[in-house]
Amino acid sequence: MTTFVLVHGAWGGAHSFHLVRPLLRAAGHDVVTPALTGIGERSHLAGPWIDLSVHVRDVVAAVLYEDLRDIVLLGFSYGGMVVTGALDEIGDRVRELVYLDAFVPADGESALDLAPGLAGAVPAPGAPGLGSSWLVPGPERHYDDPAEAAWSAPRRSPQPVRTLTGPVRLSRPLEQWPCGRTFVRATREDVAGGAFTAAADRARTSDAWRYAEIDTHHLVPQNRPRELAALLLDLVG
Repeated sequence: MTTFVLVHGAWGGAHSFHLVRPLLRAAGHDVVTPALTGIGERSHLAGPWIDLSVHVRDVVAAVLYEDLRDIVLLGFSYGGMVVTGALDEIGDRVRELVYLDAFVPADGESALDLAPGLAGAVPAPGAPGLGSSWLVPGPERHYDDPAEAAWSAPRRSPQPVRTLTGPVRLSRPLEQWPCGRTFVRATREDVAGGAFTAAADRARTSDAWRYAEIDTHHLVPQNRPRELAALLLDLVG
């Protein structure tokens, strides 16, 4: 049995994996989907102090308190920032690191550094209205299934701005960590203004990475859950 730790993206929540979890569990594996503070299931805890380091702690705490080891750690989209930041504390517990159409940052980089186009969505300090100076509304996303769109779209929540502007901390480059590395690209769009394409190119041309593609739009867990689950199961044999 393998434990999969699946970390959701910005404006999302643990519920983003609701179609993937049963497929992995039916194959005999355990699945943990931490909910990041201030969004999704924990949007009631949103505040201007929520930053990337808080989300890193969410994942680190889930792994350490459950004493999870030999895990497959997946970061989807913004979740790539989070799983990267978690490595210094739980890297020795990771068998395979998976970036699912995600940011792949270096030490000191923020999501805004990698996707400068986010600057247009970042609120100006002192803007009027409760939360308007620190909450970033989510952009529209493409769902292949109208029923999934009807279920998921109302569950998207604004993102605390400091999660996008704060830098990740990583003591050594990703390629120097003693775990497998896989990048999975959603081929129909790059919602990060080229950042996911650049990360895909890095993985595709490196012997230190595995690389795979899924023919869909960005929301892979909801658009192609079976293909994603099959890919993850292949990683663990």
